[in-house]
Amino acid sequence: MFETRVLSGMRPTGGLHLGHYHGVLKNWVRLQAEYPCLFFVADWHALTTDYEKPGELQKNCWDMVVDWLAAGVDPGQAILFIQSQVPEHAELHLLLSMIAPLGWLERVPTYKDQQEKLSDRDLSTYGFLGYPLLQSADILIYRAKFVPVGEDQVPHVEFTREVARRFNHLYGREPGFEEKAKAAVKKMGTKKARLLNELRTKFLEQGETDALSRGQALLTAQQNLSRGDRERLYGWLEGGGKKIIVEPEALLTEAARMPGLDGQKMSKSYGNTISLREEPESVAKKVRTMPTDPARVKRTDPGNPEKCPVWDLHKVYSDAARKDWVWKGCTTAGIGCLECKQPVIDAINDELAPMRARAQTYLDDPTLARNIIADGCEKAKRLAAETMREVREAMGLDYS
Repeated sequence: MFETRVLSGMRPTGGLHLGHYHGVLKNWVRLQAEYPCLFFVADWHALTTDYEKPGELQKNCWDMVVDWLAAGVDPGQAILFIQSQVPEHAELHLLLSMIAPLGWLERVPTYKDQQEKLSDRDLSTYGFLGYPLLQSADILIYRAKFVPVGEDQVPHVEFTREVARRFNHLYGREPGFEEKAKAAVKKMGTKKARLLNELRTKFLEQGETDALSRGQALLTAQQNLSRGDRERLYGWLEGGGKKIIVEPEALLTEAARMPGLDGQKMSKSYGNTISLREEPESVAKKVRTMPTDPARVKRTDPGNPEKCPVWDLHKVYSDAARKDWVWKGCTTAGIGCLECKQPVIDAINDELAPMRARAQTYLDDPTLARNIIADGCEKAKRLAAETMREVREAMGLDYS
């Protein structure tokens, strides 16, 4: 099939914190070693809710990129780019808006939720209503197979699948499709052509999904097919039309809940974060001043770890032996709260030390990050241009 690409983006909110690292970036670092990955700064998406305050946008973008690199996202393994620097996203968004039913956008679960949560802003704009379609364009333009998301974002991926399906249904049935598909099959040679026909029959008549997978693998391995023939045969194999754009799949990720300094989820809006470039002294001060079990008024008072935010950090950073030491020490008053906090301080600083060092390289020479992004934007543009050639041709917009 098409290359098994992974695509993910992040709104530029400035410097990142440990919640971003444990919730997203650790997963990106793992994925970049397993798949061809594209990671992008979603600056247009930031404007869908903060269009009145664009002043910090560029600074936030570069701060975030530095933190990605500090966390171990590798431009040698993944393409890093800024959404607005690849204008093909906007063109595909516009063309998809011609076919996307209004009702599909209005029923996206986050539409009304976000309007209620952000009631201090005027979100009665097309940009806000249409942001799921812009998300779809972000994914579809790279023919991404997988989109890493948490459970709450699955409806957005399903929306994108519906858009892709509608597009292929409307434009994949080119004149003479069946004849062109059968001619393409013959190019595979007698033996492989017969096998592909058999697998197609098993899938369409008997519903054997394994036959579909085997047929797709057979097409992937076929070297003498043009891109157009390959796209036709992927669609023909499933009994449909030409597969111009790929239906993505949600790659479900366990979003690690990183507790903040007050026990709530770590978030800038709660003011309870530790940033990826936090200095060791600042980390120590923040953790030492964390609230603990209110029942421990005096050092000799026993406590309950379940009522203490520091215990939530031990769950993230401590092994079984350390957690056992904390539990026994707290419940028997065998250790004080500062003793309990010190291993967390050490663990966080150990985790951040290599990030601070990597970040410093890019802070000392800002052109390094800018060159990485410029290179990534060029690579992303080339991939996007391939898709847009197909889309324009399908929609009658190829005037060459």
